[in-house]
Amino acid sequence: MDEPRESPDMSEPQSINVESINVDIYDQIYHLRGTDPAYIQQLAHSVDAKMRAVSAQGGTVDSLRVAVLAALNIADELATLRQRYDTLAGTISQSQTSMRSRAGSLSGLLDEVLEDRKVG
Repeated sequence: MDEPRESPDMSEPQSINVESINVDIYDQIYHLRGTDPAYIQQLAHSVDAKMRAVSAQGGTVDSLRVAVLAALNIADELATLRQRYDTLAGTISQSQTSMRSRAGSLSGLLDEVLEDRKVG
């Protein structure tokens, strides 16, 4: 027989303040919880706007279909941004490597000049 699990002591203050918030997405109210209600509201507004745009373009009223099409649009935006990020990160990495190589070459040239001055 399993031993009973200890429940967390509710008298101790929690370090994370989780709040409840009601959001309206495509005429449906959702009760959500999180640490940043303003951010949650912003996300909900973005999803609502995307769903309304999809609905207006397609003329469909089926909320599940609208939600799936909106999710596909959001996923496409995310994939595009990830690809741009990866490209930029690769460019930065290449630039850093190039700068390190150039700095090494310049350091070598400077060492040669300073050595020549000591000898001469």
